[in-house]
Amino acid sequence: QVQLVESGGGLVQPGGSLRLSCAASGSIFSINAMGWYRQAPGKQRELVAAIVSGGSTNYADSVKGRFTISRDNAKNTVYLQMNSLKPEDTAVYYCNSEVTPPNARITRRYWGQGTQVTVSS
Repeated sequence: QVQLVESGGGLVQPGGSLRLSCAASGSIFSINAMGWYRQAPGKQRELVAAIVSGGSTNYADSVKGRFTISRDNAKNTVYLQMNSLKPEDTAVYYCNSEVTPPNARITRRYWGQGTQVTVSS
């Protein structure tokens, strides 16, 4: 019953920037981790960046130094700031969240619907 709503995708020129947002809503007690994945045509879905509740982050080697993941716990929202974008960054970007529901000692993973990022001249 958790919904992840993504926004911020679009068309940008090489070297440009975009900021993706993912807001989680629904039956949430806590969010343990959130991350961004991407999938380009003909390629496997890959982890781009992740952040856990303690604030630790992890990035794919291909985006280190260019992308920054952050979160606003009060809003249950995670962001992905993407700078110095390259054509190879073109993909559908998906938000993923590991959530603990209320009155439960389990975790569940949820996916957003995806937002298209296109880097082209």
